[in-house]
Amino acid sequence: MLGDSITAGYGLPNGVALPARLEAALRAHGRDVRVIDAGVSGDTTAGGRSRLAWALAERPDAVIVALGGNDGLRGLDPRTTAANVAAILDALAARRLPVLLAGMLAPPNFGAEYGREFAAAFHSAATARPDVVFYPFLLEGVAGEPGLNQADRIHPNERGVAEMVRRMIPFVDSLLDRARPPTSG
Repeated sequence: MLGDSITAGYGLPNGVALPARLEAALRAHGRDVRVIDAGVSGDTTAGGRSRLAWALAERPDAVIVALGGNDGLRGLDPRTTAANVAAILDALAARRLPVLLAGMLAPPNFGAEYGREFAAAFHSAATARPDVVFYPFLLEGVAGEPGLNQADRIHPNERGVAEMVRRMIPFVDSLLDRARPPTSG
């Protein structure tokens, strides 16, 4: 799971970050998986793009791309975000790795037009690649919900992570159905 502080579990106790909780939920549903946490707090899509080779060192069978929150918080140009996401998806396609792209929305303080352009960066990247499983908003059902976020109102708390996992499971199942079986030895 290539991501930022949401993936890395900023402000959460060990073992309850999104990758760990997603792995536990998938295993409870009969999936023999290990979700590798490749989240770096503060990372942007450019940062994820630059460290992609490092993130793939453990040779995953599928990848969840969960970047973009920091691009939106910083008001970065949506065209740059789109180019970075496209480059990440192209690199993963070249390696024949199935991908789930978790989209992101921009905070409302940058205005409606910026918000539309920012959301389109993810939507366009996914629709241009029919093999990509697209989950439109990583924080669906959690963003803006005080009881599901830490005091900073940006990062999910434990209940928020549980809600994210609940909502993501069908999309991750679809991703895993596309993954090649692990090789032995």
